[in-house]
Parts: sequence; structure tokens; C-alpha cells
Amino acid sequence: EEILVAEGAHCVAFEGGALAALWGIQPRSLRAERGILDPAAVEAAIQPENDHLPRTRAIAIENTFNRGGGAVWPVERVRAIADVARRRGVAVHLDGARLANAAVATGASLRDFGALATTVSLCLSKGLGAPVGSLVASSRERVREMRRLRKRLGGGWRQAGILAAAGLHAIDHHVERLAEDHANARLLAARLAALPGVAIVHPVDTNMVFASFAGRSATSFVAKLREVGVLCNAEGARPDVLRLVTHLDVDRQGVVEACGRIEEIVAKEVATGASSRPIL
Repeated sequence: EEILVAEGAHCVAFEGGALAALWGIQPRSLRAERGILDPAAVEAAIQPENDHLPRTRAIAIENTFNRGGGAVWPVERVRAIADVARRRGVAVHLDGARLANAAVATGASLRDFGALATTVSLCLSKGLGAPVGSLVASSRERVREMRRLRKRLGGGWRQAGILAAAGLHAIDHHVERLAEDHANARLLAARLAALPGVAIVHPVDTNMVFASFAGRSATSFVAKLREVGVLCNAEGARPDVLRLVTHLDVDRQGVVEACGRIEEIVAKEVATGASSRPIL
């Protein structure tokens, strides 16, 4: 069996080959602008019944899409994919690790998105700020099967109450404030875009900023930033792109301070000519 995903999807790029290793599922990646699948392309990719072909059994939607710079799927596009899936008898999994960010950015509700999917997950430890944990929702019958699979993977933690309490607090108090993270990300992007040799790779829809520091190794530049207390990651798909994420532990003044430290490093590099050296 196979699952259809957007090229660069988290479940293919960053989960250690779990789809194949644990479940015997073959992912098939489709080209998609910023990870937002086209309904016509999805329908064309669903395999016909043929003994030579893998059976298409699910479509995965990642909202927001990490490698698209935190791109938001509009509710209308999710509905269009769900309509195709329903017509063709295929399940839809909504990978909603940052679904609350998508809801706040669009003004839609979590229910508006979740009601369109067969299964939906929500991470509590990213923008919502809980120390750990994710939720998965579906029909009662599917949830019973999920619990069985979780147990097979070593789940069923009896002492999880304190973490569940933190997750409930995050859901009750930290959803609407995601708008602050989005505003801070736009500020960060604007400050970075003003620097010489720096370009913002994707539009800033939510709380992620992907910035290209041309002529610099992202890995080396991340190490330089760490030395001055600014923590971020190399994006990975390109050698010069950094991924910076705003969140509830960094307020607006913290973002301003981080921008100032980055600006100082870039100014020193420009003064010494270091930024013009080719990436090795």
C-alpha cells in the first residue's frame, strides 16, 4: 500500500523511514508549491486497481507545512483534497503538528480543519508550549485501533497525568497568543531581509522564517549565532538556508535582541569580506 504526500513532507523527510520500517507503507511524493497539494494532481496520482501497482490508501496533509516555511493550507484546499479522497475511497490524515498556527493565521477553527480528515494529529509541545505530547483524533473505532497500535509501539504510559495537565493548559491558554509569534516572525523576516546578502526564501505565513544567507554555510553560521546566544537550525535542503522559529519563550524584545546580534555578525563579515567567500 502507499500514501500520497507532498515533496519534502515531514513524515518522509524527518521520521527515520518509519512509514516503511514500521508499517510496510510506501510513500509517494508529489510536487507541490510550498507543500500545498493540488487536488487534480492528487486524483491523477491515486492508483487504479491493478495487481502490478501499490494500492493508494491515504493522503497526508501537513498543515502548516514545515519545508514550505510554515505554509498554511486554506480550509478550502483541505476540503477539495478531502472531496477527492472521499470520492475515491481514500483516507485523509491531517498532520496538524502546527494546526493551531494555521487556525490562528486563517481565522478558521481547529474543528473546521479536523472535520475534513479521517485522522488528525495536534502537537502540544511546539507553538502551544507544553513540555511534551501530541493528540490524535478520529472516530471511536479508529481511536480504539490507534490505542492498540500505540501499545504495540510501547505506549500506554500510566503516569502521564501531569503531562496531560500541561497539555490541557496549553490548549486552554496558548492558542490565541500564537498571533504574537506570527507577528514576531514577520518582524524577524523584515529585519533579516534588510541585511546584505540575505533573502527570505518563503512568505512568512506563521511562525517560521527561512532565510538564505548567500555565500555562507548555514551550518557554520548557526554555530556563530549559537556563540552569541541566538539558537536556530540549518534548514537542510539547501546549504545556505537557516530556519528560525518564533515561540512563546521568546517575546518581542527577545526577537529584537536576536536581530541585533545577527546584524552585528553580518556587519563584521561584510567589513572583513568573509560573506563573499564561496561555500566549501
